[in-house]
Amino acid sequence: MSVRTRTTPGQELAPLEIPITRTLIVAGAIASRDYQDVHHDAELARAKGSPDIFMNILTTNGLVGRYITDHFGPTAVLRKVAIRLGAPNYPGDTMVLTGTVEEVEASPGGETAVVRVVGANGIGRHVTGTVTVTVPEGGAA
Repeated sequence: MSVRTRTTPGQELAPLEIPITRTLIVAGAIASRDYQDVHHDAELARAKGSPDIFMNILTTNGLVGRYITDHFGPTAVLRKVAIRLGAPNYPGDTMVLTGTVEEVEASPGGETAVVRVVGANGIGRHVTGTVTVTVPEGGAA
């Protein structure tokens, strides 16, 4: 049984490496009902000036949420996810998510933290932003 340690400002979350596969890109687009051709058709993506298909923002948003709940545990509640995209995630690359706790406040029955998240790939920063998460007292990590 693991006991979660108290969250403190400046605390760094363990990095999470996510291989960017065609399957991940296409499945994320389908799951979020984003049928834009640049997320599933390489030929049409190239015709529009992209070297290949690329990940949509909704998939990125979900991966950022997963990163936070992987760290804070299954009882964590995402209160706000505010992200901005940068360099595209293309198939064959790897995105590495990192996070740093910026603020922590006591909340009824637990604590609420603001975490700065960065996701970088081989060509630059794919995503930057902050996530506000509430963790109930006794939540596991």
